[in-house]
Amino acid sequence: MLTQLISVEPATGAILWQGEAGDADAAVANARQAWPTWAALPLTKRIEAVRRYSNRIRTQSEQLSELIARETGKPIWESRTEVEAVINKIDISVRAYAERTAQRQLPSQPNMRAAMRHKPHGVLAVLGPYNFPAHLPNGHIVPALIAGNVVVFKPSEKTPAVGAFLVDAFSKSGLPDGVVNILQGGPDVGKALTANDDIDGVLFTGSAQTGVALNRQFASRPDKILALEMGGNNPIIVWDTDDIHSAAVLVVQSAFLSAGQRCSAASRMIVKDELYDRVVKEVKRIADRLIIDEPFSKPAPFMGPVIDNEVADGLTESFLALMTHGGRPIKHMARPLDERPFLTPGIIDVTDMEERPDIELFGPILQVIRVPDFESAIAEANNTRYGLSAALIGGSAKQYDQFWSNSRAGIVNWNKMTVGASSEAPFGGIGLSGNHRPSAFYAADYCAYPVVSMEAEQTRASIGIGLKDED
Repeated sequence: MLTQLISVEPATGAILWQGEAGDADAAVANARQAWPTWAALPLTKRIEAVRRYSNRIRTQSEQLSELIARETGKPIWESRTEVEAVINKIDISVRAYAERTAQRQLPSQPNMRAAMRHKPHGVLAVLGPYNFPAHLPNGHIVPALIAGNVVVFKPSEKTPAVGAFLVDAFSKSGLPDGVVNILQGGPDVGKALTANDDIDGVLFTGSAQTGVALNRQFASRPDKILALEMGGNNPIIVWDTDDIHSAAVLVVQSAFLSAGQRCSAASRMIVKDELYDRVVKEVKRIADRLIIDEPFSKPAPFMGPVIDNEVADGLTESFLALMTHGGRPIKHMARPLDERPFLTPGIIDVTDMEERPDIELFGPILQVIRVPDFESAIAEANNTRYGLSAALIGGSAKQYDQFWSNSRAGIVNWNKMTVGASSEAPFGGIGLSGNHRPSAFYAADYCAYPVVSMEAEQTRASIGIGLKDED
């Protein structure tokens, strides 16, 4: 059991944060005690509270950006975009709640009123990931609070400092004690939290392996809400296009932003035979130019390290495994510093592999597959149990319609990256990528449940048929 947590900066190896693992049962009990009062507050009061939190984050935006950069290793410019997303999430969530869960009057009989309203679930566990340690859990927590839920938030054990910063910001914004609770710890603490019978649901962002385990755990508990936002083995198809450079830029951005540590990152480039040489050459040329360095270095890096040495070792082994099973390296993955988790992008042609592993390689590895025709490209894109993001670069409007109609993914783009989805839209996938509860704008849907009421101010009733005559 992990009782002492230590957060180390991936780029430097310096210790950033230390703390003790928390008590899941105590955190849930604290949340349960706070829930009735929080749920009873008028919606306007709850919105005021999260707006105060937003304002506090805004005044501390650079401090939070630097903390994210140090704890994750991502460049400071990228951390700043994450903090902007945290701030913008408040207004987006308010609009989403009004649109998705608004109170409505329904058609009804004379002298009768029919209404639909929404109620919060209660105590929700939020399990956050390390790649966007502020934005992604914030995307669960804020909609949950607006709806009237209280939260027990367990950050990733790899990014506890950012998690502590967020909860401290909630506390200092005047939210009552127990409304947002921090629970630090490793997988054992997460299991204790999800096993607590007094939670009303789990909002999870992370790996498919953990998501599937949660799905099994709650299979006999339909009374508890479970929203799973998992990973992807995402395809990007490069088809008929005259702008090879722009196509290659979109591929490189899709595959290697955040050092490939995005659930929507492109893992597989599927390219038409006739374009193969030109596209691969240009993708490699751009990848060779990417600056990989510490978050605050100058010139600004395109990407930093992956989260830790264990992950870097696993990705290096995965690249070697692809090579030994028939993959042909186009750009070898390298480890510039043995003691630090910096990786150069790896590109490998896996066309001739007999069996391609259908797994999420959560890092800067791009697999290349060449195909003879567009139907084969679509079939290859769908050759996965995942279904989060997919993109077509080039092609005609007719081919995009065909691609859109046949793609098994929750996000389908044309001449755009696979990454960078808008918080103004739903975000989620199918298969091993999610359980049909998309987040972002649609998070309001899983944070409250509809209650339909038939209402009359006076008690009037009669039975007009099926009664015996009175004696």
